[in-house]
Parts: sequence; C-alpha cells; structure tokens
Amino acid sequence: MISTNQFKNGSHIEVDGQVFRIIEFQHVKPGKGPAFVRTRLKSLSSGSVLDKTFRAGEKVRPIHTETRKMQYLYQAGDEAVLMDLGDYEQIHLP
Repeated sequence: MISTNQFKNGSHIEVDGQVFRIIEFQHVKPGKGPAFVRTRLKSLSSGSVLDKTFRAGEKVRPIHTETRKMQYLYQAGDEAVLMDLGDYEQIHLP
C-alpha cells in the first residue's frame, strides 16, 4: 500500500476495483480543516478521466505495469496476436 504523499504522475493505482493512471495530482492544505490530495485519474479499461479527492495520508494499492513496444500481427478467432519487438515473443490477447 502507498500513501497519497507518495503519488507520482504516471503511476498506476487501484481505486474501487479499477486500475487508474495518475495524470496529475495536487496536495491542498486549506486554512481550515484537514489537508487533502486532488487528483485526475484515467481509467485503463475505459479511457475515461475521473477527478477524485483523497484525504491526506490515505492508503491505496499500487499496480505494477510494464510498457513494451509490440507489433500487431493477426487476428486468431477472438484473440489478437502481438509480437514483442525486443525478443520476438508472440502474445495472444483476448
């Protein structure tokens, strides 16, 4: 689990069972009341952008993601076949 003070742009987190990428965040310390973190999150599944506010120090689950350069090869039934350009490994994605 990571705290809101460990947020970084481009990090991936899980919120309410969905995976989001942090587009931007801002720590806010109002004159009255507790501090909070205002974020803009992009859903990896739907691509929609969500504005969400977290309490300062709130814990969320980090998600490890990996970016690789791939080339689309062909459609095999209900799956797309991609090839990793680094090691030429073929991957089937639903």
